[in-house]
Amino acid sequence: MPVSAPLAGVRIIECSALGPAEITNSLIDLGADVIKVEPPQGDYVRQMTWPIVEGDSLMHLHINRGKRSLTLDLRTAQGAAIFLELCRDADAVVEAMRPGGLAKRGLGYDELREVNPKIVFCSISGYGMTGPYKDMPSHGIAYDVWAGLVNVAQDDEGFCYLPEHPSTGIHAGPLFGALGILAGIIRARATGEGSFFEVAQSDASAAMDWLRSETWKAYERPESEVTGNKSDGYERRAPGTAGMKEGVRYQVYETKDQRHVLFMASEQAFWKNFCEGVDRSELFERWPGSTYADHARNNRELQAILREIFKTKTLVEWLDFGNRVNTPLAPVNTPKTLLDDPQFQDRFPLYSASQLGAEQIPSPLKFIGEQLPVPAKAPSVGQHNDEVLADLLGWDADKIAAARASGALGEGR
Repeated sequence: MPVSAPLAGVRIIECSALGPAEITNSLIDLGADVIKVEPPQGDYVRQMTWPIVEGDSLMHLHINRGKRSLTLDLRTAQGAAIFLELCRDADAVVEAMRPGGLAKRGLGYDELREVNPKIVFCSISGYGMTGPYKDMPSHGIAYDVWAGLVNVAQDDEGFCYLPEHPSTGIHAGPLFGALGILAGIIRARATGEGSFFEVAQSDASAAMDWLRSETWKAYERPESEVTGNKSDGYERRAPGTAGMKEGVRYQVYETKDQRHVLFMASEQAFWKNFCEGVDRSELFERWPGSTYADHARNNRELQAILREIFKTKTLVEWLDFGNRVNTPLAPVNTPKTLLDDPQFQDRFPLYSASQLGAEQIPSPLKFIGEQLPVPAKAPSVGQHNDEVLADLLGWDADKIAAARASGALGEGR
């Protein structure tokens, strides 16, 4: 059994504010050492959004878990010098804020490359380093509405509002960024050459939803070149999940216990298994459908029959049925019921509040035969000042005290 985490020995210096700090979250879960360099006042993510758990936001507790906090006033000469010294032996530097923030302090990629030619420099921001939106202030939802992922809703008084929706860009951007960091480190260790790359959370949101946007683009071509599925008579269906509304053999149905189950018998073989399993072979004989991708669209007669069939069993009974007869069924969860789902509980034993300050979902990556390290609780501002300077730079107590007195670590540090 391996004795070290997959990314043990990887060190990243991170300058981050708010959500983009999630970029190193997955890397920490895999064993990377991340030093979060904060301004003296700290990253105000600790007070940003809800819920607040014993004084700190859940967002901070999750995205900054496992990091070591070092406060540096990069406006001071010594603060900037300490930052450069930290980068000398680091694998990567993350600028998780508006692009160019570090360069304004004389700590951009060009300067860092002089002290460490192998450094990987990643800039993650809302809209990226180019384009007409690059200097716009923004928050996470902006990237999803920009990318067309969120439908605007209207209340009874005619006011527009944002309906509940999963956030994509603010999470996908950091994942793409983490992938880029690892790619850069692999190449740097092989060639000795560093790299500078950027990722925009808005770009990531659009990239994750590529199928709908690319479908609209494909539909700009003539129907002689781009059609729908064979099972739909080659009729062009609305892109993505918008094209699921008229589905019957691929649809949600209410169960006996007022839960909902997703029925996905779009393949003919699965549909036949279902019909035989509920002793309704005549349904298959009457509506056998096509071999693949047949949702029996707009077949209201069949949909009414299925609606009554699905009300005869509970959700758990339907899931057992699907396993037994080999037809695809899935529970329809909410963010609240998901945590009680047996599949979730098997795959995601939550980190406890005593470990990380709040119950949290661990990494979805599972190395067979290994146990990933449990990250430490997200740090308080400057919690690791002395530790980082001593461990990474070899400073003694007197030198640390002098740096504190000079203001390099911020007032009162």
